[in-house]
Amino acid sequence: MDQRISKLDSAILSDRSLGPPVFDQLRQAQKKLRLLHGDRPTCPFLRPYILSRQQYEQIKYAAEVMAHAFEKIAHEALRNPKLMAMLCLTPLEEEMARIDPGYSRLCVNSRLDAYLTSQGQTSQGFQFLEYNAETPAGVGDQMQLEKILFTLPAVKEFLSNNAHWLPQPHRALLNSLLDAYREWDGAEEKPQIAIVDWRGVPTESEFEVLQDFFVSCGYPTVIADPHDLSYDGDRLSAKDFRVDILYKRVVIHEFLNRFNHEHPLIRAYKDKRVCMANSFRPKLVHKKAGFAILSDPEYHYLFEPHELEVIRAHIPWTRLVKTSKTSFQGVECDLLSLISEHRDQFVLKPNDDYGGHGVFLGWECDAGAWELALKQATVRPYVVQERVAVQKTTIPAYSDRVSLDELYVDFNPFLFLNEVEGALIRLSASALLNVSSGGGQTALLVLE
Repeated sequence: MDQRISKLDSAILSDRSLGPPVFDQLRQAQKKLRLLHGDRPTCPFLRPYILSRQQYEQIKYAAEVMAHAFEKIAHEALRNPKLMAMLCLTPLEEEMARIDPGYSRLCVNSRLDAYLTSQGQTSQGFQFLEYNAETPAGVGDQMQLEKILFTLPAVKEFLSNNAHWLPQPHRALLNSLLDAYREWDGAEEKPQIAIVDWRGVPTESEFEVLQDFFVSCGYPTVIADPHDLSYDGDRLSAKDFRVDILYKRVVIHEFLNRFNHEHPLIRAYKDKRVCMANSFRPKLVHKKAGFAILSDPEYHYLFEPHELEVIRAHIPWTRLVKTSKTSFQGVECDLLSLISEHRDQFVLKPNDDYGGHGVFLGWECDAGAWELALKQATVRPYVVQERVAVQKTTIPAYSDRVSLDELYVDFNPFLFLNEVEGALIRLSASALLNVSSGGGQTALLVLE
């Protein structure tokens, strides 16, 4: 497979038709297809990221096992005050998490974020670093990226000569929303959908892509701001649009920081007059402290042997930052001293934030900056996570010319009712991999 990919890259690099006029066309096509973060096109690459079927299935299996393990954490936290306290929810977040959403799965749509590490041509090493259990972005991007990348001559020829499979996460999203709605006892044959987030967020263009897709499948859909919602005791509305399914993209802590129990969404949700996906409950495992629970032997009683096998192989050592004793690599130690003295081995992350905000990479900090970061991490909830060696990949890219760039890559499988379909592929020159911080993305292609 490596030889086939190398041959494809050589064909792209030697294609003399690729120049500034084509690059302008690609950028304009991304704007038209709304492949944007704010107003920035997100794909400066000239081919998809390619995995073998075997590699894809290895990640798929582990991700689905982890989704079920996170469900166990949420279930246990709802009955175990000690575990609930460890997750560091606010009182209102906990109150909302205890409301039954009306369907059995914790997450209708979620995403595990993984870094890849090479283990040869047929085996793919990887570590899951975060669980976006709340509002995973990027679901609509695969189908749009294909419309751009698969028109390029070298990629078209590669596709025609190699048996392959393409994921359809946008379709899996719609199906999972409908399945949750039916389990919730929704009766509308063609339920109406509202995609809800703050007006003007950088990911707004993706909402338009999904809206177009939902409408094309026969499901009336609007994009709404939380301020647009009203509730008359019978139905939730976005202005004059009846909402049967609320596809919640607004981040829970941002929503709860602005509104109280009187907000129409909270009232309708409590009264079971709207099917909301995801619900407020996934906040339990969206907190990065969930990884501290997974990696700490004290809580391994929660999991089955096959789950522990995946945890040990694919979850990095993680702890909630606090004054405590712990074990690291089999040695008992003081946690804060360990973090302070070995910054090259650790990352500090806020327990609940996104877009790379507040993340400190120890190996990129000097001693003074790291001590300040550690002080911050003891003031508000933070986790410390062992450094993972991130795989770099080479991929043809363009700016004013074609180049073969060596970039960090992460592979972030989407889950729909705990089943994997596709992934968000991000690439960056920085080890802090996210589109919000200037990284790019490309499509996924699985070779059979």
